[in-house]
Order: sequence, then structure tokens, then C-alpha cells
Amino acid sequence: MRILVDRERCIGSGTCVLTLPDVFTQDDEDGRVVLANDAPDAAALASVKQAVLTCPVSAISVEDGDGR
Repeated sequence: MRILVDRERCIGSGTCVLTLPDVFTQDDEDGRVVLANDAPDAAALASVKQAVLTCPVSAISVEDGDGR
């Protein structure tokens, strides 16, 4: 699994950080998403998918192991 974040699209709502603070954080200067852990363990998979779904501007996406 590869987590992708689009900082240009991000509006800094922070829902990803609230959902999974071990993986996502926010830039101190502009509040946009920063990927704090690009290789979360398998137990975090459901929370990563929840972060993808709750992002109001679809700034987070996930690719599986074969690039999809």
C-alpha cells in the first residue's frame, strides 16, 4: 500500500489527522497535510481508508501493491 497526499488540493481541514495521527500531520505554517508515516502497519489499513473517505477535497489516495 502506498499513501499519496496532494498538498495543493488540501485545505487543511485536519480530518485525516483526527482519523490517524500516527500517519498524517499538518504543516505548522500552512496547515496542509503532511505524511508522517508512509509505511503504516497492516492494522492501520482501515483507518487509512477512512481518512481517504473523509477528506473533504479528496487530497489523500491509496495505491495497492501493484500501482493501482
